[in-house]
Amino acid sequence: MKDLKFEQKRSLSRLEAADQLTALAAALREGGDAELELSPGTLSLRIPDDLRGEIEVEIGDGEIELEIEFKWPTAPTRKAPSWTVAGTEKATGRKNVPAKPGRSSTGTGRSKSAKRSATKTP
Repeated sequence: MKDLKFEQKRSLSRLEAADQLTALAAALREGGDAELELSPGTLSLRIPDDLRGEIEVEIGDGEIELEIEFKWPTAPTRKAPSWTVAGTEKATGRKNVPAKPGRSSTGTGRSKSAKRSATKTP
């Protein structure tokens, strides 16, 4: 079962269809929390930066059907964390691995209570 389903079927003019697509395009361009005015109410959505799209055209029985579909997860997606090296903003490909118990310091003169860097030094 779907958590929520909104479906609207009605006849509309070409200009009304263009207005709906323009409002949708503006919401997609802006991203984040979007509100679309759809008679008789307003549809509020959170639109992420990345989504999947599908365009389908079917011709048959004297009609053309055009479907435009966008999908994205309801849960916010997490980006992989980027680790910094000694206060720089440059991301590294190293994993944050805690130091093994009982390891001695590398002779940097830091006290035992000082925080260690998240990266290993050779």
